[in-house]
Amino acid sequence: MPDWLHLMQQSLWPLLVGGIKFTVPLALLSFAFGLLLAFWAALARLFAPAPIVWLVRFYIWLIRGTPLLVQLFVIFYGLPSAGIVLDPLTAALIGFSLNVGAYNAEVIRGAIEAIPRGQWDAAYAIGMTRAQAMRRTVLPQAARVAVPPLANSFIALVKDTSLAAVITVPEIFQAAQRIASVTYEPLVLYVEAALIYLVLCSVLSSAQVRLERYFSRHAIFAEGQR
Repeated sequence: MPDWLHLMQQSLWPLLVGGIKFTVPLALLSFAFGLLLAFWAALARLFAPAPIVWLVRFYIWLIRGTPLLVQLFVIFYGLPSAGIVLDPLTAALIGFSLNVGAYNAEVIRGAIEAIPRGQWDAAYAIGMTRAQAMRRTVLPQAARVAVPPLANSFIALVKDTSLAAVITVPEIFQAAQRIASVTYEPLVLYVEAALIYLVLCSVLSSAQVRLERYFSRHAIFAEGQR
């Protein structure tokens, strides 16, 4: 067996452990918290009073206008100078969640605005309140519009978790860095890490296709029932 292949075989498990213990949980939790933040930010953009709208727009402008790497550095390395010390995983979770929230707030807002005004009027005509119309009529239709960009956002987030290595979170890429510092074989280790990300994102892409087909079938069925 070639030395490089033997090294990849030996290092595979430590890299997978980094993915199972840190990369996947970090991506899932960040996306969940970020999606919740995005939903409320989108609703604020659409229905809140002007001061709250300005505040939300400032948050979105700030996060989308600055690099994620800089945001992570500010949270982990900058906040301690203000007396706020966070462990690496918490800092990464906050940074990724804020980033996901800012980008997906615009996705959700666009999906809600894409629903024709007639759907609102029809819900009001049968006695629904605005909250009921949103929950029962608008959001189910907006979900079909939002699924593809939200799925793309999650796949991008999985890859972006590699940035957590710079604040010492021991995820896949950081595990590869540690092994490379001992073996002096960075090319082999970084290629192996890239292949793991590639496999993971390929699985997610396949799941995205299935999810989009599921929503498309239900959309066609709903149209046929009208």
